[in-house]
Amino acid sequence: MLDRIERHNDTLNAFITVTGDLALEQARKADDELSQGKDCGSLHGIPIAIKDLFATKGIRTSCGSKLFENWIPEYDAAAVTRMLDAGAVLLGKTGLHELAYGNTSINPFFGAVRNPWATDHDPGGSSGGSASAVSAGLAYAALGTETGCSIRQPAHCCGIVGHKPTFGLVSTAGVQPLVWTMDHVGPLTRSVEDAALMLGVLAGHNPDDPYSAKNTGVDDFDCSGVRLDGMKIGVVRNFFFDGYADVIDVVDTALETLRELGARLIDLELPNVEQASREARITFAEAFAVHADNLEQNPEAYSEELRGRLAESESIRASRYAQAQHFRRQFTKECEELMSKCDVLLAPTATIAAAPINDRPEDYRRNAWKNTGISDFTGQPSASIPCGFTAKGLPVGMMFTGRLFKDRQVLQIAHAVQQATDWYRTPPDFS
Repeated sequence: MLDRIERHNDTLNAFITVTGDLALEQARKADDELSQGKDCGSLHGIPIAIKDLFATKGIRTSCGSKLFENWIPEYDAAAVTRMLDAGAVLLGKTGLHELAYGNTSINPFFGAVRNPWATDHDPGGSSGGSASAVSAGLAYAALGTETGCSIRQPAHCCGIVGHKPTFGLVSTAGVQPLVWTMDHVGPLTRSVEDAALMLGVLAGHNPDDPYSAKNTGVDDFDCSGVRLDGMKIGVVRNFFFDGYADVIDVVDTALETLRELGARLIDLELPNVEQASREARITFAEAFAVHADNLEQNPEAYSEELRGRLAESESIRASRYAQAQHFRRQFTKECEELMSKCDVLLAPTATIAAAPINDRPEDYRRNAWKNTGISDFTGQPSASIPCGFTAKGLPVGMMFTGRLFKDRQVLQIAHAVQQATDWYRTPPDFS
């Protein structure tokens, strides 16, 4: 992995910081432990990358921002502690959109992260560095975060797996926040099975995190042993299938494959989904609250683009935010009721493929995040897996979304699809 990082990171800009000496030290320790019969589990000795939004003790944590460019934390984020306790080997910290507020990972301070499938294209965001690194074989897995699309959309753009767990299942303690009530932590991996292994390490209550869920009833994420025969897959056409034809056509073809595998596709309606998308954007008022003090004291540490987005958040009235949160509870209940008609919902992960870094369509931002943003708003678990390629050879993802805290079921169905198809077996031509 370190050799591949040395060969390819100048091109991809996937890593902000490479911790080569630490990785070798941790790998030697893992070898010694395993030789002595101490096995910490499925991640013991596995080289991983961590999005540079997670605090890492003694290692620069930039958050992709000038504001934190020289910050060296004295502690590890909760998710990092869990990974290290499980024996994972830390390769380094990956690049991201500035302060995780964006979906291209084109960073004004650390440069653009590039997509291994087409290096003049973006890898999605904000966890673009993590997705690029995993896709290009610079890490076996990576930690990411998501508030609107930032795990699943990069997975879609880079042809890998991204799982956004149920809100609160994985602690965000020690992660630079963006929107407190929609921030999630989750894995980016090459397979669903790997995502399930990582989630088994990451999940669990953290008493220091006010948003960490208690008594979830989840203690096992084994995703094996499920077949698609008779599985009910809900498909909501309105909203979720509105987008670029080259992406939608790939997902429609994948639907036919699911039918051939025995799945039952059920057309469903979600009447209030357009409003949910609007109310999710209103919830980003929290982003200004997160950054208000730093923005006032050190505005030049923020790019012009980000200052503009935060100004939009500042303009949202408290009464409007309260209305959005009231609607949010009602809509989440509607989604849970809809799920009684199917095992999971299926949709395109994003309705646009990765775009050229220097020539993005005007509607890129909306099409990149609108589908994923719905389950960030409701907190439901959702996983993106590869399902084919556009005519230009760019990856396309489809996502499975389930009931709250039914992460295992989501992963089981995604795993069954992945094992029965070859979409994820094709790596980028990047050696």
